[in-house]
Amino acid sequence: MKNLKLASRMITGRTIVTVGDVKIGRGLVVIAGPCSVESEEQTIETARAVKDAGADMLRGGAFKPRTSPYSFQGMGLGGLKILARAREETGLPIVTEVIDPRDVSWVAEFADVLQIGTRNMQNFSLLKEVGQTGRPVLLKRGMYSTLEEWLNCAEYILSEGNPNVILCERGIRTFEKYTRNTLDLSAVPAIKELTHLPIIIDPTHSTGRLSLIGSMSMAAVAAGTDGLIIEVHCNPQEALCDADQALTPENFSGLMRRLRPLKSFLERESAATHVEDWSAARCDNET
Repeated sequence: MKNLKLASRMITGRTIVTVGDVKIGRGLVVIAGPCSVESEEQTIETARAVKDAGADMLRGGAFKPRTSPYSFQGMGLGGLKILARAREETGLPIVTEVIDPRDVSWVAEFADVLQIGTRNMQNFSLLKEVGQTGRPVLLKRGMYSTLEEWLNCAEYILSEGNPNVILCERGIRTFEKYTRNTLDLSAVPAIKELTHLPIIIDPTHSTGRLSLIGSMSMAAVAAGTDGLIIEVHCNPQEALCDADQALTPENFSGLMRRLRPLKSFLERESAATHVEDWSAARCDNET
């Protein structure tokens, strides 16, 4: 991809995006929380639960672009203030979506990471605005976008002087109807061949099915993802947004007990393979 002047893998070594004490691009970073902020009690209860289970960051939507204009659209400024209180309570950095270029500057006053959703991936005015904030940006892949189109959108942010871009594969639209979208796990190794930017996986929006979130999370770790972003709600049956795909705190805790050991095992295997390959190469040279 010759038109990638800043995102290309050939430009630099792996980028590590630092958010407080969290380093995205090193190890496995887990971002968890509700689809939308509905109340202070709901948000802080969920934040405490995901923190106890081992999450590194808190997700939550104050602005919710929805398919229907009559669906819950989020609490706006009130939701951002609640997220800020949840951060004070738990110490978890906040990831929240911004949908309008006019809102970027003041949303950035509350958020640790600005999320660009799938519907706004090619909103170039919005990309330029978040690029100028210097805040880390989580850029979700557009539901109909190629890897090249996605990386060119990252280039818009990078070209504004903001090196802190995190890519997020959240499923693409195909003819399959069983899942909400089709999770493209091949994007993980492909993106690592093409760019130095970290990539995380959203197993919630990609599948839309509770029964698949665990297995797809594990598969993403096996594929080499730098992180996961997972919807968790303290009371999913009462959620105002995406109630059918939010894990309970208990479900999430159980998943976390499987994810960390898998990541550690894969890292040990990778290190052992590297040592074996190096030893074999040394023997060949000596011969």
